[in-house]
Amino acid sequence: MKKLFAILISFSLVSSCFCQIILTTLPSGGNKKAAVIERVGLTDVTIHYDRPGVKGREGKIWGQLIPVGYTDQGFGSSKAAPWRAGANENTTIEFSNDVKIEGQPLPAGRYGFFVAYDPNECTLIFSKNSTSWGSFFYKPEEDALKVKVKPVALDKSVEWLRYNFMNQTENAATVALEWEKLMIPFKVETDYVKDQLASFRNELRNSKGFEWRAWNQAADWCLQHNVNLEEALLWADTATSTNFGGDHSFTGYATKAGILSKLGRNDEAASVMKTAMPLGNMTDIHQYGRSLIALKKPKEALAIFKINYDKNPNQVTTLIGLVRGYSANGDYKTALEYANKAMAITDAQNKGNLATMIDKLKAGKDVN
Repeated sequence: MKKLFAILISFSLVSSCFCQIILTTLPSGGNKKAAVIERVGLTDVTIHYDRPGVKGREGKIWGQLIPVGYTDQGFGSSKAAPWRAGANENTTIEFSNDVKIEGQPLPAGRYGFFVAYDPNECTLIFSKNSTSWGSFFYKPEEDALKVKVKPVALDKSVEWLRYNFMNQTENAATVALEWEKLMIPFKVETDYVKDQLASFRNELRNSKGFEWRAWNQAADWCLQHNVNLEEALLWADTATSTNFGGDHSFTGYATKAGILSKLGRNDEAASVMKTAMPLGNMTDIHQYGRSLIALKKPKEALAIFKINYDKNPNQVTTLIGLVRGYSANGDYKTALEYANKAMAITDAQNKGNLATMIDKLKAGKDVN
């Protein structure tokens, strides 16, 4: 009897151990696991979710399967839970940098994402709790941010729930939850300038900072975006230092001159460019002229294009430089003369671009 009892106890323990082993299988209900990652500015936005299907339930999703507002799901501690914005495990969304959601600040981090659906105005919830299952244990006190957005009707039905990134710009995008014939969009904005400068400062401290081109790239980015100019000037000084060999570079000096000019130190800028000009080849000088046009300095650009033409007469590049320079100053007649000269000696590859320029100049339009 004792032996039988021992066997039963042993079998019970083994059974208990096996019951605790959870194997990986397909998600329940045929729902599909998914993730989408998109970079907005320098911020990685990562969404992990499970994709439920409509499965013949058209017209029964919103307001029925997905109830309006908050509900008691009959399980867990939450008696007023929002929808998990997907299926099975809760949906999570992660931001690698600080962002704004619909204009409201949200720190970098990983969040549980929930939706309190309403046909007129949905409430989106970003919860500090990103590890619970679904919304069964939702707690309002864990909300990091709540925003309201208007749902949008779709013309075509989306069978499997999905998250899309739309309307992307340098520093923003619209994230859209789409399912059946409804879209719930929300705008994500990043502080691209702040993030980019932080990235530069970090990278210039590592191995990349031992190359003058890296310092010049950071300085030139600030010049083109007209930000952080005082620090950018220090970066330009490093880029043109003898330690890095940047003192032999037209590009580095041109960047430094541009920053000095932006800071109103025009005499210093002119002195730097006197040092730079003998170092530049035809293409260097041409690109510098174009950068001056981009910086809204057409007179200075034309002067540079003239110098380049004098050094390299009757070249397609320098002729096009004069086209751009005169055009930027509104002298379309003279620009057209140089465009026709360039057309006469250019190769087939450039004829199309020149023809477009000529058409614009004949119509009294700037080619830049």
